[in-house]
Amino acid sequence: MWGKKPRQTARIDSLIGQNTEIRGDVVFRGGLHVNGVVRGNVISEDDSGSVLTVSEQGTIEGEVKVPNIVLNGTIIGDVHAAEHIELAAKARVNGNVYYSLIEMAMGAEVNGNLVHRAEHEKGVVKIKPEAEKAAGNT
Repeated sequence: MWGKKPRQTARIDSLIGQNTEIRGDVVFRGGLHVNGVVRGNVISEDDSGSVLTVSEQGTIEGEVKVPNIVLNGTIIGDVHAAEHIELAAKARVNGNVYYSLIEMAMGAEVNGNLVHRAEHEKGVVKIKPEAEKAAGNT
C-alpha cells in the first residue's frame, strides 16, 4: 500500500545469545542477531546488504557500521547505517546516528545527533578495529 515494498524477514546467519558477552570487534556478512552484549565495534563488509538486529536485551558498546539495522536494544557509540535503520520502541542510542533512511517508533531514544547521509557519502566512513587503534595506527 502507498508504494511500500513488502517487508522481508531478515535471515540470521549468526547469533549472540542472551547469556553471551563478546569482547572485541565483530565483523560479519549476512544477518547478525544480538541478544547478549558486544563490547567492541560491529562491522559488516561494504556493500554486503548485511542486516544487524539487536533485541531488547541486546547491547553494543562500540561503533556500528552496517547497511541495515533493526534496533530494539542499546547501542553506546556512533551508528552508521548506509541504507536503512529502524529504531523500535525500546531502542536506545548514546551516540550519533548516520543514516540514509530512518524509521523511528514512539519511545525510541537517540542521545546524539541524527545525521542524514546522501547517496554519494555512503562509503566514506571507515572504522578501524580495536587492534589497529591500540597499535597506534589511527
